[in-house]
Order: sequence, then structure tokens, then C-alpha cells
Amino acid sequence: MLPRVSQASRVWAASLSHDDELPNGPSPTISGRSSRRDLLKDARPFSDFLTDTFRRQHDYLRISLTERCNLRCVYCMPEEGVSLSPQRELLTTPEIIMLSSIFVSQGVTKIRLTGGEPTVRKDILPLMQHIGALRSHGLRELCLTTNGLALHRKLESMVDAGLTGVNLSLDTLDPWQFQIMTRRKGFDAVMKSIERVLELNKHGAGIKLKINSVVMRGVNDREIIPFIEMTREKDIEVRFIEYMPFDGNKWNKGKMFSYSEMLDLIRLHYPGLEKVQDHKNDTSKTYKVPGFVGKIGFITSMTHNFCGTCNRLRITSDGNLKVCLFGNAEVSLRDILRKSNGGEPIDERAYEAMRQIEVSRQQAVSGQPTSLRLAPNEHELLDVVGMAVKRKKAKHAGIGELEHMKNRPMILIDSRHVQPIDRRHISARGAIGSPQVTPLPALNQLAPWLTSMPIISPMQGHQLRHFSGGRPRLDKQDNANAGATLTHVSNSGSAHMVSISDKVPSKRTAKASCSVHFTDETACRLIQENQMKKGDVLGVARVAGIMAAKRTPDLIPLCHPIAISKVVVELAVISEANRVDIDATVSCEGKTGVEMEALTAASTAALTVYDMCKAVDKGIRIEGLRVVLKEGGKSGRWIEGVQEDGDPAAPARG
Repeated sequence: MLPRVSQASRVWAASLSHDDELPNGPSPTISGRSSRRDLLKDARPFSDFLTDTFRRQHDYLRISLTERCNLRCVYCMPEEGVSLSPQRELLTTPEIIMLSSIFVSQGVTKIRLTGGEPTVRKDILPLMQHIGALRSHGLRELCLTTNGLALHRKLESMVDAGLTGVNLSLDTLDPWQFQIMTRRKGFDAVMKSIERVLELNKHGAGIKLKINSVVMRGVNDREIIPFIEMTREKDIEVRFIEYMPFDGNKWNKGKMFSYSEMLDLIRLHYPGLEKVQDHKNDTSKTYKVPGFVGKIGFITSMTHNFCGTCNRLRITSDGNLKVCLFGNAEVSLRDILRKSNGGEPIDERAYEAMRQIEVSRQQAVSGQPTSLRLAPNEHELLDVVGMAVKRKKAKHAGIGELEHMKNRPMILIDSRHVQPIDRRHISARGAIGSPQVTPLPALNQLAPWLTSMPIISPMQGHQLRHFSGGRPRLDKQDNANAGATLTHVSNSGSAHMVSISDKVPSKRTAKASCSVHFTDETACRLIQENQMKKGDVLGVARVAGIMAAKRTPDLIPLCHPIAISKVVVELAVISEANRVDIDATVSCEGKTGVEMEALTAASTAALTVYDMCKAVDKGIRIEGLRVVLKEGGKSGRWIEGVQEDGDPAAPARG
């Protein structure tokens, strides 16, 4: 573990900015005093890497420190427990510090440390001290989500490290019910932690204390009123959370006690209940009982989502970025970060060496350290973060979809994805960046292979035979299109790029498909079990396809560069047929279509599967590459050879 932060380390952390202080105050602190750096930061545009397509600015980062927990809450963890990741797959303390620094440099002002249970991490205090040192670079809040069991023993040191807020999970005020719900003893220790926070606040600690209670019908709904009574004389915000579905918690709609039902119950006892103005990014709807010191809130993820103002990103304990609590799409930041250390975990020695190199580099350039950059491949990390954030949806699924959607158990919501495997049909949708992701092959290595693929065009069955009069002619088998010509060939027979200057911009979508066939069941089984030596075949292939779609104009000479708005690559193992099916869907808003981007994405994903599996199967075949759907533009909608509307003679791509 890292040693306790020394005075020299604090001096180094502060020296990275060298900003002049304002006449009336010192360097910025978590408590909010501003420097010239803060003012300039507020004046410039927010980082594009952390801004999604719905203009949501993600300045709040949640980091899971561990998968482990000292409780076994019934709504959080399956009764049988969860399989823990090997230590090598989890983020090291230097890696957490480096990722925190990168996100703060891009505008993150609030970091929350979560778990599992973060207080069980042995080096939690020095880690918090290092993250707290980022206050001089714009960090304003350092918070902790905990079950409170061990908090009272470490709280004072955490406040010294910069702790500003505690969210404490507590679902009952009955010691016996506590033991039933958590499958462990510890109620007295939790209450001691609450009292310790309130005691330190009397002496100016300034810790925002919130108690989170998951309300379940027939289990603890009768305790809503006793919880509200806690706010009568204590400066606490009690927040009631609608019961949510996660793997292994046996969720059903009947157990959920909704926000509206809670309000109705509370107003029977406190008819004067008042609504409090919420901050635009609050997850909670806040209320107050007149005359009470504290407040109450409701987190309504199931019945009234707050997705429209979501500003949160999550990093799991194994280093995956998760842009939505209820989404199953994840991308590995750990593997990209470790590329700068030869793929090995970055320990204290490697971290110190990288820090010295970066400080020396900055001093050579400007004469003094100027930034937080420690990761040599920081730009690559930010590119991946930006892509993930841009893929974030407008909102998560509704109740009907959430209860059937695969997601991590709550205890692992910030760590490894644990779920049963369906060996008949396993999907890679959203499964970017598993613990074994290997570096992607360079696109210039893939390009020569593309020309050898058995490409089938939307006019499937037409065979190009020969040139006549300088223009290609189609086989006679298709009399209906006997007069058709190739748009990229001039009258003299030379290739040229089609002009799109007179076309009207519109929303365009194309979908391409292909299959990777194996000679027996071995490859499919290893893919499903994630046992390929090169890593997660489906996850890597998906990312390769997305990257390739963006590089299509670099690979296909006559394709126009276009601004792609969305790429979705889906892979599914069909065990009974010994194959992997691949679909790639690409969308844009522009003057030309995206069929080539879809074909490039599908074919590159297939080539990646081939490359990662060829060691176990020498007879792999890639077949059936074709466009199966095209929408938008002059030619309208086309599905597998059927023109539904538009001009059937219109060119597909300029």
C-alpha cells in the first residue's frame, strides 16, 4: 500500500499548478475558496470528453475501491455471495490516483468513493489523502458511501484528508431487523458512526450526512415515519430509495414501495410537508417537515427517473467505466492505463518512475511542472472516455425492461460483471473491456485483409463480368437493372469520387451483417467462457468494429469523410451452429450514406474474431458480408433486396 502522504508529497501536488493566488484568499480548497485557476476554469468551455450528445456535463465521478463488503444486504448481494476478481484485475492505488487526476483535469469537481464497502480497503486513508490533494486542481467535494460499520474508527483521519460528505446506508432502526436485512450484526456500530459525524460537525467538520434507506414493501416500509423522526433534531437528510432490480436480489414489482405511496403515507402524519428546491443535478427529490432540523428525500429511479440531468460517471473496482447505473455497457480504462507499463499493474514503484519522467518532461518544456499529466497515454484514455460518454442514452430503461435486463449485482455495480452464462446464445452487446482485453490490432494491419473478404453488395447476386465501352457491365441475369451504372466510374472507365454538394442532409442509417464459422464447437466454447489466450473476443471485436467504422475513408479511397453520430456492433455466439453472428449499425446526419462504414465495421469485427481464435481453429471462414438495411437519403428505405420507398435507381453512397 502507499505510505501516508508526506509533507513533500503535498508540496509536489500543490506545485503542479503554480497558479497565482487571489489577493483575498489562498489556493482553492474543497470548502470552496477560489483562485485565479478556478475562475479561469469556470470561464472556459466544459470538457468535450465529459459532455454527452444530450449536453449533459459529467463533473461527478464515483470510484469503487473494492468488491468486498462486511455486510450481506438482501437487496444488494445474492445470498450465496459473489465471485471476487483476482487481485491483479483490480485497480491499484496508483491507478486510482492517476484516473482521478485525469478526470479532475477535465472538469470533475466531485469524487465519491464507493465499494463494495470502501472502508474495508486497507489503504483507504492514504488513498483519500492523495485524492484530497487534487483540491488545488479543482476538486471541490470528496465523498464516501459506506454502511457505517467501521466509519467511526477512521472518520477523523478521513476529515483530515478532505472528506466533505458521507452517504450512509441504513434500512432499519430495529437492531433485530438490521441483522435480518444485512445477514450480519453491527447496528450499534452504525449508530455510533452517525453520532460521531454529528459530533465532529459540532466542531466545524462540515460533513454533509445523508442516510440512504431502500424501502421494501412488507419488510421495512413501516419504518418510514421513525426515520423521518430522526430529522426532528438532527441535521441529517434521510433519503428513501425505491427498490431496484439487480442480479441476484430477487426483485419483483410487488416488493417496490413507490415514491407516490411514500408521500401519501408521510402526509398522513405530517400534512405540512414542504418541497425544497433541488439542485439541477440532484438525484433526490427533497422535502422538509416544518420545524424539523433535517430534511428527507426520495430517490425515484424506478417511477420518476432523473436521467435528463444526470452528471455521473462510474469507475468499477476492476477499472471499467460505466456511464449509467442501469446500463450494461462498460469500457476498460484499466487496460489502456496499463499499456504504459507493459500491460502490468501500476504499483508504487512504477507510479513514482512515471511521475518523475513526467515532471522532468514538463520542466524541460516550460521550466516548471504545469499539469496533472502522469499517464503517457492520457490522450488515448480520454478518447475512449469521450466515446463512452457520447454513447450514453437519454435515459435508462423502464421498469418492464429493467427487471429482465442483465446487470451486475448491486455489490458489484462498481466492479466485475457476474452473471450466469447461456451457452446456447451469448451476446456481446455492451461488453466492452473485460478484464482480459488485449490491445486492438492497428487498422493499417487490417486494411489489406478487407480486399479479400467475400463482400456481397445490396444488389446481391450481380456479378461484375467485364468492361465494355469503358463502363462496367452487369451480368444478364438481372434484366431489371440492365441499364444500371457504377457511380464511381467515369465514362472513360477511370475511378472518381462522386460529388455530394447538391445533396440534402438527412438522417441516414445502414446495417451490415456477416458470420464467422468454425469447424467445431471448441472456439465457441472458449469464447463463451472467456478462455481465449488473447482475451475477451467479443468485447475486443466490438471495439475494433467501432473504431474501423470511424476510419472507413482512410481504408476505402473513394468514400467521403462523414461525421458519424452512432455505431453499434453486436456479436452473438450461436453454439449449435459453431458460429459468431455479427451486426453493425451506423448512423449519421449528412449528405451521404453509411453503408461502407457499416460494412467496414462488420468485416473488421469479423477479422478480429478470426485473429483472436485462429490459434484454436485453422479452418475459420468469414461469410455473408452484406448490407441488410439502409435508410435515409434519396433512395429511401431498403431491406435485404426490397426497396420500400424512394428512388430505386438512386446511388447508395457518394
